[in-house]
Amino acid sequence: MDTTSRQLVASGEATHDQQCVSNVFQQSLTVTRGDRERLKGHRGRVVWFTGLSGAGKSTLANALEVALHENGLHTYVLDADNIRQGLNKDLDFSNADRAENVRRIAEVARLMMDAGLIVLVALISPFRRDRELAKGLIGIEDFYEVYVSTSLDICEKRDVKGLYKKARTGQLTNLSGVQSTYEAPDAPALVLDCGQLLLSDAMNILLENLGVNLQGGVMIGG
Repeated sequence: MDTTSRQLVASGEATHDQQCVSNVFQQSLTVTRGDRERLKGHRGRVVWFTGLSGAGKSTLANALEVALHENGLHTYVLDADNIRQGLNKDLDFSNADRAENVRRIAEVARLMMDAGLIVLVALISPFRRDRELAKGLIGIEDFYEVYVSTSLDICEKRDVKGLYKKARTGQLTNLSGVQSTYEAPDAPALVLDCGQLLLSDAMNILLENLGVNLQGGVMIGG
């Protein structure tokens, strides 16, 4: 085979993928998502935090999990940095790998939601098309998008991970907001500017808009 023929290789991969899909069947299982949610006492859903590095996504997701957990709700945070150290450690920061990063995390979030968990995703997810894919995988009614709109100027001044400094000095490429575009959501469920809001105020707004009754320990909807 001519190893320089990319067309031939791509054709072989497509055939392999098609064979895999054609030999996989959806299994019918007895315990449903509704059963798991009734056992936990609340519905599962996904809260998706998007924004620039340093905007406050992980801080918000962590604070929300603490509040929900302390009130008896079942949660899990999928933080991008943590996921990239395990499940997604084979991915780089090219646009294609960023898209795959979002897809994998969305698939994991969907499975966790099906288990009845409230899943909090903290992920830059810079491109609208990838976030729309995540919403499609998870389901519009279960996908709550929070745009953490903290400005680039404030994020760069914080530079909690030193990424902006590395990007400005050429040690890091393709950082969202610097060498790579960040596409803000057109119609997020909620916008929080953590450059202007105290964490306590942002949390109050978030909990109110999510429709969370902490005293009753029930996530109603929103």
